[in-house]
Formats: sequence, structure tokens, C-alpha cells
Amino acid sequence: MAEFDFDAVVVGAGAVGLACAYALTKRGLTAAVLEKEAAIGQGVSSRNSEVVHGGLYYPTGSLKARLCVQGRRALYAFCDAHHVDYDRCGKLVVATSLDELDRLDAILEQARINDVEGMAHVSRAQAMALEPELACEGALISPQSGVFDSHGYMLALEGEIGAGGGTVVTSTPFEGASPLAGGGFSVRAGGEEPATLTCRYLVTAPGLSAQDVAATIEGFPAAEIPKAHYGKGMYFRLAGKAPFSRLIYPPPIHGALGTHYRRDLGGQAVFGPNLTYVETLDYSVDPAMRGEFAAYIRKFWPAVPEEALSPDYAGIRPKLHGPDEPQPDFRIDDESAHGLAGLVALFGIESPGLTSSLALGEEVAGRLGV
Repeated sequence: MAEFDFDAVVVGAGAVGLACAYALTKRGLTAAVLEKEAAIGQGVSSRNSEVVHGGLYYPTGSLKARLCVQGRRALYAFCDAHHVDYDRCGKLVVATSLDELDRLDAILEQARINDVEGMAHVSRAQAMALEPELACEGALISPQSGVFDSHGYMLALEGEIGAGGGTVVTSTPFEGASPLAGGGFSVRAGGEEPATLTCRYLVTAPGLSAQDVAATIEGFPAAEIPKAHYGKGMYFRLAGKAPFSRLIYPPPIHGALGTHYRRDLGGQAVFGPNLTYVETLDYSVDPAMRGEFAAYIRKFWPAVPEEALSPDYAGIRPKLHGPDEPQPDFRIDDESAHGLAGLVALFGIESPGLTSSLALGEEVAGRLGV
């Protein structure tokens, strides 16, 4: 049996990469997580809504449907066990016009198929009794949805990886890998102290750079690397008292869940994200978008004070589809897709990737047969 420096190398120390390493170390394997940034969770994992998704919308039988529900249940349990702050505040999916009521029926049916607990219709009057400043024609309630401290969660994962004999190495970009003749991989790590290390298993979960990383793995067929698209979403923060205690979501837009409301763990109201496709990783927030945000928010909160909205932050999601294309599932490519034994490559892990992360880690471990 060949000896390796590590049983597994994981590329990317965002929530999903850390969860993959956690799943592997739980099984007694040694794992090294390589992260090009100077700290964990600096990419997609740090620029999102920190929402714990219920699993309502995703197509029957999809990875997103299964892993979101499994991941959400595991996530709350993990947060409880590791004292990570969260608020299972619930969510209202609101019809802001009469012609959206049929969409709520379809969402409710999909949620039930996906085994989402506690879903129910609420009338216009019931919704407005729950949230007096809300305007809607009807709503669905998702009591399992919430918000959580994603950074605290990733720190807890990092701690578990270390306790399990693994290591997370920052400022260390992955520069490529080559399959070894007897199985496993030789991995080239860069940074101030470049190194080559060997591993039996290789997992790539680097978010926005998934395609670039795959292209540096010798023998990975170029035809199996999906085209990358960048979906940018901006957020605006409200000065003053938060108007709602629950998450408020209009029905999804094409390719995303759309601009929604959340009260963060600090008690402030945040709206976003919108969705625009970009060619570069530009995280600026255009103050001129305030009017467009206010007009959208006004559909469910007529009293929104536009002048109290200020630009907050932006995130970019690794999408596998363009503006006019159907939204695909997560891509978890194992040997059956690319022909390289011991490699699992993840592509397009956008929403609900954060909620799904623990289940994604278990899925990856299963694909590796460990």
C-alpha cells in the first residue's frame, strides 16, 4: 500500500470545502485544506445572506432538493452542538399580487415533495397579523428557515478538522495535480513556501475558481469542465428599526430566489440580492441602485423609507447557466464523469450551498467510497 502525506487534499476553505474535510476527518482520514486567501471563508461563503434555507423550491430528485433538506437539519444540530448563533425565525413567501397566488400553490406542492417540515398557506390577513407592516395577497410560511453566523460555523468546522488530525493551510494556492501511477495524486501547492504533497483522494471545492482549478489537474478532460458564469448580487442595509421579524421572500425570479428581506443576527434589516451577470469579480455596490431596490421592496413593504437604504456589500455566485438558460443542479463530478479515480470536483455550488454544506461533505465522502 502506497504511503501518502495525507489521505485527502481539499481545495478551498469556504463552507463547502471545510465541510468536505470535516466529513473525511470524521471517518478517521487525514485531510489538508488548501486555501489561497489569507483566511478561511473569504469568497462566496462570506458574501451571501447567511440564510438557512428550508428546501422549498428545488426540483424533485435534484441534488439541491435532497442536500438542502439534509444539510439544513444537520446544520441546526451542528450549530447547537458547537454554540454557533442562529435564529430559526421562519420565512414568509409572499404573493405581492393576485396573479402570484398560483405560484405559491406550486411552491407548497414542491416543498411537500421535498419533505420540508411545517409548510402551510397563510391568508393575507394572517400574514399581516404576523407581520403588521407587510403587504401581500397571501403567503406561505416556512418555519424551518432562518439565519445563522456563517463565520462562526466555519470556525467550528476548522476546529473539528484540527481535532480530527487535519489541517487548514491559508495563503496556499493550489497550483495543480497529477495522478500517480499506483493511485492517488501529487499536488502542487504555492505561496511563500511552495510544496508538493501526495494524497490518496483529491476534492476540489474552490467556488468561483472551480473551472480554473479543474483545468490544472492532469488528465481532467477539458470537455467535462462546464462553462463558468458569474452572478452578482448587491445588498442594501436599512438604517433604523427592522420592519419584520421573519424572512420575507417574494416568489423566485429566473435563476435565483430574488431580492428578499432578512433581519440579521445584529437586528438590522438587509435587502438583497438582486441578480446581474458580470464578467469580472467586481464587488462594488452602485448607490444609484437604491431607487430600484426601493421600488422592488415597496411591493411587500409600502412604507419603506428610500432615504434610509444604503449600499452594503455584494456577492458573486458561481453559476453554471447564463441569463436566459435554465438553472441547473449542483455538479458533483466523480470518477464516472471525468475518469480520474479518487477525485471529486464540485462545480456551480451556489445557493443553497451554504445550507447544504454538511450534506455536500457527506455526499463527497460517499462518492469517494469512504
